[in-house]
Amino acid sequence: MTPDAAQQNNKPRSFRRLPRIPRISWRDLAATLGPVLLASTIAIAVAIHFVQPAPPHTITISAGPDGSTFRNVAEKYRVILARNGIKLDILPSAGSLDNLKRLTDPKSRVDVGFVQGGVATGTDIDDVVSLGSVFYEPLAIFYRSPRPLQRLSQFSGKRVAIGPEGSGTRALALALLKANEIQPHGKTQLLDLAGAAAMEALLKHQVDAAFLMGDSAAPGNIRQMLHTKGIRLFDFPQADGYLRRFRYLSKLELPAGAFDLGANLPRKPTAMLAPTVELVARADLHPALSDLLIEAAREVHGHATLLQHAGEFPAPLEHEYPISADAARYYKSGKSFAYSHLPFWLASLADRILVVAVPLVIILIPGLRLVPTLYGWRIRTRIYRRYGELMALERAALAPVTPDERAALLARLNDIEKSAIIGKIPGSFADETYVLRQHIKFVRERLAQTNTAATAVDAAPGSATAPGARP
Repeated sequence: MTPDAAQQNNKPRSFRRLPRIPRISWRDLAATLGPVLLASTIAIAVAIHFVQPAPPHTITISAGPDGSTFRNVAEKYRVILARNGIKLDILPSAGSLDNLKRLTDPKSRVDVGFVQGGVATGTDIDDVVSLGSVFYEPLAIFYRSPRPLQRLSQFSGKRVAIGPEGSGTRALALALLKANEIQPHGKTQLLDLAGAAAMEALLKHQVDAAFLMGDSAAPGNIRQMLHTKGIRLFDFPQADGYLRRFRYLSKLELPAGAFDLGANLPRKPTAMLAPTVELVARADLHPALSDLLIEAAREVHGHATLLQHAGEFPAPLEHEYPISADAARYYKSGKSFAYSHLPFWLASLADRILVVAVPLVIILIPGLRLVPTLYGWRIRTRIYRRYGELMALERAALAPVTPDERAALLARLNDIEKSAIIGKIPGSFADETYVLRQHIKFVRERLAQTNTAATAVDAAPGSATAPGARP
């Protein structure tokens, strides 16, 4: 042999590249992690669907005529909301009925408005809610009579000023008069006078009675009328009966001298009726803005006045309009932790992030903690399945078997070993795979021992199958 040939023979032989055994079975990991991610994605999508968007920077309120109580209150709200970066646009209106019409009109851009109780008759109010009652709007009825009147029915046949069309005063006056069988176009003359015009007409004997509400029924005007000779303030001895009939009304009991202690006016305790003015909003008003509006109402209306106690308003008094769920939550629990300790816009952002984070905490994090366990269980299941086949094979070998059956058992054993070798078991589970192969080797040796023992028995002298044995 030539030196070159010898050197050629001494070179190490090249082998095919060994197959790469991955440490992780990506297929099993995907099958394990996929359901967790899918469930988390669905939960987050549901949360995002129900989470409120960021509150708008501008809202619109329908108030009242310039200079009215409604307009003055709205101006105070504007200042308070501006502290939190919310701009309040104020639209003038004819009053409560006009405000309600705007709120129920889908084409209107009004978000909230002041609405006096008793004006919702015949109006579809399914899409509006109340943020609470904010103050009383007392009804003051002044009349001329030589003696006190006890019932509104005693105004029958007289001249009565009830306010112009569309006003809350007129709506309430017509409802109360109708309950006393006094209706328009009857013998009682119902005039469209309101406020100062109605007071002047009463002073000049041009009307016999005048229904006054809102700014016209301010304490100063009531005091002025009580000082006028011949004019009386109607006392409602049937006030409790009216409250049963008209659930939006409240009873105000004024003690003697409430309007003038020196002159003792009124001269005796007097019962008045008063609807409450409610802060009515569209049903889709952002919850954060609902909280801010109630806070503003609490700051503006929470103090004591001649007609209310300190802290009496705002209040979740449900009359004609349902109290919104957000308002009910606020009255019961107050502001949330975020809105109590963070600036408004930061709290709004944190609130929305929290809604999305909850599914992550409840589903994704526990799910990720289970992934390693489930992943290991999937891999070991394939290994344990071979153990089941191995045990069944070993039990079959304990019974008497023919050579052909033994050969079949060995072939099946080889198949089990082959499947353990070529099976997609990641390298991180190699130790358990080799333990399985040791057990396969153990069963193979048992089969070989059984085969040797059976051959020895067959070859023993006197055996029925030994060579030369006689039958």
